[in-house]
Amino acid sequence: FPTPLEREAPAVAHPGGARRPPLACDPAGPLAAEVVKTSSDPYVGRISLVRVFSGTLRPDETVHVSGHGLQDRGHEDHDVDERVGALSSPFGKVQRTVPEAIAGDLACVAKLGRAETGDTLSAKDDPLLMEPWVMPDPLLPVAIEAHSKADEDKLSQGLGRLVAEDPTMRLEQNPDTHQVVLWCLGEAHMDVALERLRTRYGVQVDTVPHKVSLRETFGSKAAGRGRHVKQSGGHGQYAICEIEVEPLPPGSGIEFVDKVVGGAVPRQFIPSVEKGVRAQAARGLAAGYPLVDVRVTLLDGKAHSVDSSDAAFQTAGALALREAAADARIHLLEPVAEVRVLVSDEFVGAVMSDLSGRRGRVVGTEQSGAERTLVRAEIPEIEIGRYAVDLRSLSHGTGRFSRSYARHEPMPAQLSDRIREQAENGR
Repeated sequence: FPTPLEREAPAVAHPGGARRPPLACDPAGPLAAEVVKTSSDPYVGRISLVRVFSGTLRPDETVHVSGHGLQDRGHEDHDVDERVGALSSPFGKVQRTVPEAIAGDLACVAKLGRAETGDTLSAKDDPLLMEPWVMPDPLLPVAIEAHSKADEDKLSQGLGRLVAEDPTMRLEQNPDTHQVVLWCLGEAHMDVALERLRTRYGVQVDTVPHKVSLRETFGSKAAGRGRHVKQSGGHGQYAICEIEVEPLPPGSGIEFVDKVVGGAVPRQFIPSVEKGVRAQAARGLAAGYPLVDVRVTLLDGKAHSVDSSDAAFQTAGALALREAAADARIHLLEPVAEVRVLVSDEFVGAVMSDLSGRRGRVVGTEQSGAERTLVRAEIPEIEIGRYAVDLRSLSHGTGRFSRSYARHEPMPAQLSDRIREQAENGR
């Protein structure tokens, strides 16, 4: 690092956003330090390597730890007070204890529970926040699972430490596919991360195919009748409901409409029907993916004065939705990403040809600096799982890209039929 006297300190603000005057490299100034690296020691625990830009950091004092702007990497905003333990100066593998760290120093602080790379340490009564670092986006998803039951018990803690050390890595617990996904910069980054998990944290993991979050929807209007009647002596179960399902525009979610007349379904059981319908929609109908963008209308039904119950009408609602799906074409919807590829002019043709082969639609191209072209395209996410690796090969390591979710679109029939078959074979 250059000495702080040769360059300005990073800009600081209050955690609320108000700007502060520029800092000076003065040991007597307000405390402002930044966590520049996080590592874990099997005996000491988490160690934060801190660069002090202003003020003096002393052992056993309470400091304010502030971190903002990395929610997309899985790091929640936080403002907490923590006690600084012993300070040490790293010299190879040796940690030399130091009495204090003044402006310009690098020091190791042990056991800061909430501090992560890029966080700001400041005085408890004068909290500060430095601008977050600009990090490259991790664009290679790697789905992992524990190799054994023993590894499963240690996986969560190991992944938490791994991501805390590396701000260019993002951990995702996908609620739709139920996969644990590590987003990395590339294959080398992935290999280092998995090896670190194995050797440093004793967690053996296996990589599995990455799944994208598909959705289901109705292609046409359909009707269904749910009949849940059981009499086995004593208190039975009785619930019948009739529904109509119709597709809605993208982004509408699930609407439930009550059009029951004459009290055919008692008022107290109508929420039960809706609960059963929504629970079945979350489980999926054709291939096990959540159902979206439909309106479910409750038209009629029957109840029994003794045997009808909340659980019975929930079951009937789910059965009605499944029957409606059996008589309608269920479309699978796949997520589409908006991709921006920055590449040298000589590789534009190869990149656009490759995007077309991935069912991509090129939206436009524009010049971006000398002999560089920005290609904008929309591509199904299922086609770009390894694009971070493939683009590097296509462009001889010179291309970069970014991706963002655009919307869900109907999947081609031959692909959706194949996924349905796989889902049926897996049941």
